[in-house]
Amino acid sequence: MTDFSDLITGYHRFRSTEYRRQHERWAELSEGQSPRVMVIACSDSRVDPAQIFDTSPGEIFVVRNIANLVPPFELGGGRHGVSAALEFAVTQLEVPEIVVMGHGMCGGVHAAMTRSFQGKAPGAGGFIAHWVDMLDEARERIVAEHGEGPEAIRALELETVRVSIANLRTFPCIPEREAAGRLKIHGAYFAIAEGVLHVMDANGGFGPA
Repeated sequence: MTDFSDLITGYHRFRSTEYRRQHERWAELSEGQSPRVMVIACSDSRVDPAQIFDTSPGEIFVVRNIANLVPPFELGGGRHGVSAALEFAVTQLEVPEIVVMGHGMCGGVHAAMTRSFQGKAPGAGGFIAHWVDMLDEARERIVAEHGEGPEAIRALELETVRVSIANLRTFPCIPEREAAGRLKIHGAYFAIAEGVLHVMDANGGFGPA
């Protein structure tokens, strides 16, 4: 199992290899960033977007959370971490593309499907329950069609991408940029067991990249 001391060892490897190899790139990045793509992905340790897309430092602006969800645009209450990251990427960095990437074996989707944290207090699962309840409507529709087995889980994993994209478009800065041709939104799904990336088409279906 990796612990903090292993991370420090990894840092020293990075300093002596990759950092030296890409020293000019890091010097350039010290002046600022200009990523072309924002990736919204899950916090799951198995689905690192930089690794899956084989990117170099500074190429993608990433926000990760449970089940790669984007909340709808809202002004009231609480802290808005995903909304702030989205606003920064779109209005300040002016990224021309956004990718929402779901994945297989998603614990957040499992929590949404089983409602295992429902009724729990914050700090004991309540924060998780309130976050994944963004999938409640999709869950009801999928359960009615597929039941609650593996097929339903896979369907809900894909639906996280569609839900997040729909919620993205509730932010005023998104549709206006799409309409002007300044922003494109993509959906993707990484199947961990097979190591295959599936890309969403214009009709909301997914196929191997």
